[in-house]
Amino acid sequence: MDRLVLLGSKGGPALRPGGPWPSSSLLEIGGRNFVIDCGLGVTRGLVDAGMSLKALDLIFVTHLHSDHVLELGPLILTAWTAGLATPVTVYGPPGTSHYWQRFCQAMDFDIEIRIVDEGRPDIRELVTVKEFAEGVILEEGGLTASALRVDHPPVTDCFALRFEHGGRNVVFSADTAFFPPLAGFAKGADILVHEAMLEEGVERLVARTGNGARLREHLFASHSLAEEAGRIASDAGVKRLVLNHLIPADDPAVGEADWIAAVRKTWSGDLTIACDGLVVGLLE
Repeated sequence: MDRLVLLGSKGGPALRPGGPWPSSSLLEIGGRNFVIDCGLGVTRGLVDAGMSLKALDLIFVTHLHSDHVLELGPLILTAWTAGLATPVTVYGPPGTSHYWQRFCQAMDFDIEIRIVDEGRPDIRELVTVKEFAEGVILEEGGLTASALRVDHPPVTDCFALRFEHGGRNVVFSADTAFFPPLAGFAKGADILVHEAMLEEGVERLVARTGNGARLREHLFASHSLAEEAGRIASDAGVKRLVLNHLIPADDPAVGEADWIAAVRKTWSGDLTIACDGLVVGLLE
């Protein structure tokens, strides 16, 4: 069955005891596995979702903030040690090739010794990195992936992604401030996965950090409130809105009811609030 699995639902790179993992998702559609973003925990999330790491196929990185790319190299290397022997293509913004090359350099000892000692293929020859900008970035076997540059200052290369196959459409907002053109990009999608922030939770979050004022400035300049995500979903006429990359995602004073109350100001359709490991089916 085609499905979306929300592997990591938290916005930001920090971890707290018992809390959720940073951003990553698995989209299984058209017989292919799409990994979208590789925050810390993505490898464990994929295994727990029942995906064989040897089936790793297509990876998309929306931007190079650590909560979206930190475990890209470790995911691929771990899959390789689990028996991956087929090509993997990584699609990412400018700078992704640099990340991968330097990761392989850092792991040179392990890579070289496993090739010799365990008879593995050269991981550096299995992986192809394709850096993209706006527009169609993949057309293959009835699958299409497209990118739209969104508003996530100071990161300029941050892209929403749209995946299409057999009349089904799934859109990921990536990290973005309220960005009206995203509604056109997501028009008619079956699922819109959109980042979301809760204002009262943000105030508590910045109050307990050492750089509170500066962090608050960044969050409100670079991210979307839940009601703004609802506006995009309404304007796009999507079938289901999934709130993900939640800020805050680990505040005990914030529950699912708070997210629902915020987004219902602007969105009355089908709604899912992300949590780690949650599966969203793609209906016929």
